[in-house]
Amino acid sequence: MSERFKDWKPPVIKDGKLTKYNWLIQHKDNLKLGYKTDIGAFTYINAKHGVVIEDYVQLGSHCSIYSISTIDNKIGQVLLKKNCKIGSHSVIMPGVTVGENAVIGAFSFVNKNIPDNATAVGVPAKVVKKRKKKNVE
Repeated sequence: MSERFKDWKPPVIKDGKLTKYNWLIQHKDNLKLGYKTDIGAFTYINAKHGVVIEDYVQLGSHCSIYSISTIDNKIGQVLLKKNCKIGSHSVIMPGVTVGENAVIGAFSFVNKNIPDNATAVGVPAKVVKKRKKKNVE
């Protein structure tokens, strides 16, 4: 992770209000935010049924993370595992786990689990490549 995170501190989060980095969360008490996470501007997180963002996760700008979907009545905790990266404008649906070191391409729609060390892209997102295991500390 770059030097810009050398002095990383957990952001101040108020339910339904933009953070100083211009991302927003609803049901903030159900969010577990890891160390040195990077969430892009205008990202929306609905954590009503739980969202876990582990250490070193990067979320691009304009992403949407849903633990509930009123369109198809899906409910479930979202888990973004350590060091995964989610491209800009991607959507993560309820109950999905994105594996450790996985990469999701920009503008992807993730409605199924993505394994560790995989690269997935598209609508719906499909694994297109397995990556070498990477240790991040």
